[in-house]
Amino acid sequence: MAWRTLLLTLLCSTLPLGCAGSLRPTQPIRDAQLALARRAATTEGLTSMRAEARVDQRAKSGRIRGTVLMFVQDSGRVRFDVMTQFGPIAILTSDGEHFAYSDLREKRFLYGETCPQNIARLLGVPLSAQETARFLLGGTPVLEHSAAKLSLTDDGHYLLQLEAAAGARQELELSVYPADAAVPPAQQRLALVRSELWGERGVHVWRVSYAELSPIQLNGRELLVPMRVRIEQSAQGSDTLVLFKTIAENPRIPDDAFSQTPRPGMQEEAAPCDPTESAESAATTESAEPPAARE
Repeated sequence: MAWRTLLLTLLCSTLPLGCAGSLRPTQPIRDAQLALARRAATTEGLTSMRAEARVDQRAKSGRIRGTVLMFVQDSGRVRFDVMTQFGPIAILTSDGEHFAYSDLREKRFLYGETCPQNIARLLGVPLSAQETARFLLGGTPVLEHSAAKLSLTDDGHYLLQLEAAAGARQELELSVYPADAAVPPAQQRLALVRSELWGERGVHVWRVSYAELSPIQLNGRELLVPMRVRIEQSAQGSDTLVLFKTIAENPRIPDDAFSQTPRPGMQEEAAPCDPTESAESAATTESAEPPAARE
């Protein structure tokens, strides 16, 4: 069996996308906190990206598809430009605190605080800017938990189950890098396959899945990043699929990329936030993680 695992490992390491999910680690991680630490160590250093993606958003109001150019920083600063062959038709920016949205077709300019409701105006997903950034970077917020359980699934993935004292829970599904299937637990690199969150009353909050892992070089090491990110929020009837065409990791992004002013002739409107919904979102997962534990 050892030679078969070695052969599969060598084969997968030569393929562009590897064989993520097809190999069981021969020396499984047994400690939940070690699994969290190994995942954080795997992605350490990836803090921002410039990307082009095809976004397919389905909601109760209908279906919207389009090409989006984006700047994303894990601190929660984001910019999304919805493009046509003639240029942008909508632009959303947030510097983490201040939100602005230009609807160039309707000539409307919305402004206000950054909150899930305002982020949803373009992406259709009522998430905080920081949650949105982490998901698009292939990471996830992590629940502040009082209990953690780790197991192996039938397909060889790690299943990490986190529970908070108040009743909220989260599941993280992780796959070992194909080349690391036979290395010791403390050296394994882990890719995020799924992150799913339930609130204190068992209500489903969101499910994010990651697929089509592609290798990039980051600080002299290989990192697998998802080219396909799906964000589902059943309570809102929202299902958003992001298919990346290109990704540039840790680019130089000018500070003014995350803010905008109304163009001449645009009607300016305040975009208020619901403080109750914003507070609930912030309380569910960690709003800030120490660098060693950040996704």
